[in-house]
Amino acid sequence: MSRENVRIAKRLNAAFNARDIESFAELTTPDFEWTTSMMAVEGEVFLGRQGIEKYFETMSETWEEFRSRAGEYRDLGESVLFIGRLQGRGLGSGASVDTPLDILFEFRGAQISRQRSFLDHGEALRAAGLSE
Repeated sequence: MSRENVRIAKRLNAAFNARDIESFAELTTPDFEWTTSMMAVEGEVFLGRQGIEKYFETMSETWEEFRSRAGEYRDLGESVLFIGRLQGRGLGSGASVDTPLDILFEFRGAQISRQRSFLDHGEALRAAGLSE
């Protein structure tokens, strides 16, 4: 199942970049838990479909554009670690952001049940039970 998990994580990332809430929600469990590191919502936890909608609404109010850029997806069996970058531009300020971003996707069956974002690579590795 783990190769399939990488494929699902890639699809979720594509839905995130497209701001496609329907596709994003279809790839997650009804009790999906999303802990973010993105500016404007850092540390906030978003739950289920309602949380997904709230996240994208909040980000759209603050960011003109935001995207995650993949560098690598690590297959960890029951989870997938995304190692990439977050890029965006502030809505009011026009300020650009380009920062490292790691995401740990946890699975239940063929859906993502939990997603945790990290701006610190070492912290993401520790959360995944790995070392640098």
